[in-house]
Amino acid sequence: MATCLFCEIAAGRQPAAVVYADDLVTAFLDIRPLFPGHTLVVPKEHIAVLADLPAPDVGPYFAQVQRIAVAVQSAMGGQGSFVAVNNVVSQSVPHLHTHVVPRTKGDGLRGFFWPRAKYASSQEADDVAAKIRAAL
Repeated sequence: MATCLFCEIAAGRQPAAVVYADDLVTAFLDIRPLFPGHTLVVPKEHIAVLADLPAPDVGPYFAQVQRIAVAVQSAMGGQGSFVAVNNVVSQSVPHLHTHVVPRTKGDGLRGFFWPRAKYASSQEADDVAAKIRAAL
């Protein structure tokens, strides 16, 4: 594997505006934030996507994401936050990272960043739900 930028940041070998670090995660400001305070939370161990995060680490990882989301909102005077994980698609660095973005009403961020549409019918929605249940 080529050198991973987020592994290098987590190890302290690349500069970043780190806001939190422990044995499991490092959190640092995104260099291209949606809004000031936009923070990335990454596992210290190289994990490519959420599906690769070991089950025992899921709870502790997201407990830290939760703490950081509360802190970012408070520190930035937000009314809420946007918390998101991209897996492969739109994942500019192939290392699991959770975006924590402070939000305020009227901040200009509208829903998701891609077109949204309703299901054509309740039957179509039921069919999609059935496919997902089967995959579980």
